Amino acid sequence: MRKLVLTMSMSADGFVGGLNGEMDWLAGSLDADATAWLLDGLWQADAHLMGSEAFRDMAAHWAGSHAELAAPLNAIPKIVFTRGGVALPADCGSWSEARVVKGGLRDEILRLKAQPGQRLLAHGGAGFAQSLVRHGLVDEYQLIVHPVVLGSGLPLFPIMEQPLKLKLLNARCFPSGAVAHVYRPA
Repeated sequence: MRKLVLTMSMSADGFVGGLNGEMDWLAGSLDADATAWLLDGLWQADAHLMGSEAFRDMAAHWAGSHAELAAPLNAIPKIVFTRGGVALPADCGSWSEARVVKGGLRDEILRLKAQPGQRLLAHGGAGFAQSLVRHGLVDEYQLIVHPVVLGSGLPLFPIMEQPLKLKLLNARCFPSGAVAHVYRPA
């Protein structure tokens, strides 16, 4: 059975994006060590899962990129979850071949997890990540906390009826001041 790993960058005050989804605050805090840590995690996935907004933004950025992180993001199959539709880019390599899943998030994730293989790596955006958390589908959280306070923005964790208890598996500090935390639900 495959596990679902949610990898997200977040501010020190717990936001994964600005109020309008801005991510410019990430600039400068992904040093070589943090990038190597991310690369290792990316290459361990059978598929990259994301919501339609994150898919659109990531396809536009990574499809033509030659940055280190582009290789696994472009090479590994993508699955896009949407409530409506998503326009697949016409000439974006493997991004154009993404599988689109409309509705049925919980059932589809459980079906994917039941298949043999390596792990499923979910990237976000915020609404998609919150849905995964709300449905209890995340087996491991890989959170990179960046040394910046936004004051407001898009939270990773939705309002929940019960606290979500986590067990820390690993933590790693990077020279930039970013810290990777790896948790699993307790």
